[in-house]
Parts: sequence; C-alpha cells; structure tokens
Amino acid sequence: MTTPFHHLPGADGGAVPPPGCPAHATTGTGPGGLRRLYGPEHENDPMAVYEKLRAEHGPVAPVLLNDDVPAWLVLGHTENLHMTRTPSQFSRDSRRWRLVADGTVPPDHSLAPVFTWQPICVFADGRDHERLRGAVTDSIARIDTRGVRRHINRYSNRLVNSFCQDGKADLVSRFAEHLPMMVMCQILGMAEEYNERMVQSARDMIKGTATANASNAYVMGVLNRHVAKRRAAPQEDFTTWLVEHRAGLTDDEVSQHLRLVLIAAYETTANLIANVLRMVLTDPRFRAQLSGGHMTLPEAVEQTLWDEPPFTTILGRWAVGDTEFGGQQIKKGDALIVGIAAANVDPVVRPDPHASMQGNRAHLAFSGGPHECPGQDIGRAIADTGIDALLMRLPDVQLAVEEDELRYRSALMSRHLTALPVKFAARPPEADTVGPLTTASRTTPQPDWQVDSPGGSSAPPPARVPSPSPQPAQSPGHALPQPAAMRTPVVIPSQRRPVAPKRMWQAVTRWWRGH
Repeated sequence: MTTPFHHLPGADGGAVPPPGCPAHATTGTGPGGLRRLYGPEHENDPMAVYEKLRAEHGPVAPVLLNDDVPAWLVLGHTENLHMTRTPSQFSRDSRRWRLVADGTVPPDHSLAPVFTWQPICVFADGRDHERLRGAVTDSIARIDTRGVRRHINRYSNRLVNSFCQDGKADLVSRFAEHLPMMVMCQILGMAEEYNERMVQSARDMIKGTATANASNAYVMGVLNRHVAKRRAAPQEDFTTWLVEHRAGLTDDEVSQHLRLVLIAAYETTANLIANVLRMVLTDPRFRAQLSGGHMTLPEAVEQTLWDEPPFTTILGRWAVGDTEFGGQQIKKGDALIVGIAAANVDPVVRPDPHASMQGNRAHLAFSGGPHECPGQDIGRAIADTGIDALLMRLPDVQLAVEEDELRYRSALMSRHLTALPVKFAARPPEADTVGPLTTASRTTPQPDWQVDSPGGSSAPPPARVPSPSPQPAQSPGHALPQPAAMRTPVVIPSQRRPVAPKRMWQAVTRWWRGH
C-alpha cells in the first residue's frame, strides 16, 4: 500500500510496510515521518503528541493508527465542530473508507470493533440515522431518572461496603470501573450479566489490543441472547423498548445498539468518575472551591469534561469527496478522527488551558452535531451521584500516594487512570438497602479468560467483594481485578470542614435521594 499522504511535504512516497510486519517499530513516528497514535510515546502522553501535531500541521494533521494505518486527526475546535455538523462532507458510514474497501485494512484489524460498519445509528446518515437514533433517544426518554439515581446510590454504597473496613482502597478497580457497568446492566434489564468479564471486556474491546475482537465477541454473545429473551418475554426495560419501538428494529439492530449504549456509557463514565475523583483529591482549584461551597459536584464534572474528557478521540468520519479542510488536501474515502481532547485545549477557543470553565458547556467531550451522545446526562448522573455517595461515606478520604505517582494508560480513543490509591479511617459497612445480594452484584467465578492491554500488564487484583458462595482461587496468569459489588446537585458536604449534626444531614440526604 502507499500512504494517502504522499503529497505532504516530508512524506517519502514509498511503500508502507504491511500491517503486522517487523518494520512497524514502536517509535513515535512511522513512514514519511508521520506521528503514531499508538505505541509508547502516545500511550505515555497523548496530549504532548497532539500539541506536536498542532505545531507541525495546524488544525488537521496526518497520523498513523495501529499497524501504521493512515488517517487524519482533527485538532481544532472549530474544525471538529464543522466536521461533526456536516455529514454531507464527512460521513459516519465506515464503508466509505477506501483502505477497508481495497483490503488494506483487514476485517480482523485490532481496531475493527471500533470502525467495522454495523447497522446502528453511529454509522448512518440522513433518514437511516433519524430512524435508528430516534429509537435510541425515545427509549432513553422513558428511563425513570429517579429510579436510576436510587440504583446509583445503592450500588455505590454496596461498593463502598466492600472496602470501607480496610481503611484503604484503589478507587479505580474497586469503584470507578464497576459502578457504571452495574447501573447500565440494570438499565438494560440484564442485571444478572454484570460480572468481571463484562467489565474488562467492555474496556478491552475498544483499545486496539490483541484480544479486542474476542472481547467484542463475548459482549455481543451476551447481548444477542438477552435480546432474544426480551423478544420472547418483554419487560419494563431499555432493551424491551428498543425491541418494541415503532422503528421496527431487527434483533441484530437492537443488539448492536445495546452494545453501542453499553460500551459508550461504560467507558466514558468509568473514566469520568476516576478523573473527577483524582481532581477532587489533588487539584487545589477543586478542593478549595468545594471546601468553600462555591462549586457543586456537577460543576466539577463539567470542568473535568474540559480538562480530561473520557474519550480523547473518536474514529471516525470518512470524506465523501475530495476537499480542502484545515489547510490539508483530504481525499475521497480518507478517514478522519474527532480530536476531542485536543479541541478542548485549542488555543483559539481556550488561550489559558488552566482557566476555570465553570458554566461553559462548549467542550466536545460528547462529540457534536447529529451524532452527539444522546445518553450523556445518564453518564453525568452516574458520576455526580456516585461520587457524592462515596464522599458522604468517606468524608476523610485522601490520596495514599504522591500525585506524581499516579499513572495513566492511553489507547486511541481514551486515556484512563490505572489506579487511584486512597486512605481513610476504617468504618463498618452500612445496611444494604437493596436487601439480599442479587445477581446484579454477585461475584461470579473467574472463568478461563484474559484480556490484553496496550501496556501489556495489569495491576494486582483487589480483595473480593463478600459473596454468598465460596469463590475459586484465581488461576495463574490472570491478573485482572476482581469485581466489587439523578439527584438534584448539592454542594459536597464531605469536602467542607466537619459539621456536628452529620447523622441528621446524611439522613436528610438519603431521603432526598429516594431511599
């Protein structure tokens, strides 16, 4: 193959090594001097890579994806808005990608779960998009937000119960990674499918790892069986609403949309929770304002969406025809990437990246245009309600390591905190208001499976959540963490100076949340 960017200054115009060959080095640059959006340099500091690209190419830059597949990364805020709002120029239909059409990018490429065309709204334009997205948005509108907030609070408390007696915890593996999946499985009507494999497969399948396709197959198998079950026996849940929607979705269309909703909501919310907690615990701007009562937790969430968006990029858009865009000559069938994190710090719209963005929702954390995330308010609710519940239970929580010891792991689409170790005064668990352990929170036996990660390593597993039945020991080679088991915005009381009538405040707060 030859790179579609051979016309750029500095490109070598020669052949690019085939995917998977040894010539694909792990350096930050590849054929023609193009920068890679994978490998050590990008994994360690993607924002630094974005700024180098901005300095070298302006608002639109040529880049290389996994296996040195060429694409364009859109860095400018204005340019991203134009691209996402103009489907007549930049389509969401990945079948337009000429490198897929000519076989250059194979069906088993590590990013295939992200770009392979599926019968879902995110790969459709025009009337097809309106029909499919209408089914999703109508079903989202039927969700009982008060009931969802009850589940968020109850699952949050259940997770905190699993480690509150220890006086320490990793809030990523014990809280942030599990709460969104617990809530989303409940919303989809498949609470019994919540387990560690679902959690890790959901995270793995969009990372471009060696096991991404296997993780995708596992998730789709679960969803296909669930849709068949709901087709035969409808319930009051999101899946049934999609199945019965007047748009007449096929079972495959329903399954694929459930995958879209589940994965998008899970990955973004898990990252958002971890990032908000990190900022509340480490950033003087947040701590001071929260302590003084000048910033609500939802406002802290919005600031985090500017500074550390859950998705850093989204692949992608595909050029409908030849066009000039951002000073570059884009060819028909070229792939373009929505550069969310880069656009959020574009100097044109944000000259001071450290300035408070309080009250400003112009970030691109949930993309934009007709494909803007329709379920973003659910993610916000899970984050602000869940974090508030945790901080109410652990008002003295503080970071257990130095801030510079925290580490991130980056892939093409997201950058997530690998661990957030904290310490606090040990305290007894609170009563489980849900009653006996249900399938939604039960720890399941660890099966014989494993997923990869771009970093090639995993953190040691945390302690298990108490389970009603004995659990088998983890087999050698499995290094995955074990499972842990919409409220009106208020200022976080846990971050203020100690208040005497604490029990009364907690009782009032729980009543307000719907307990």
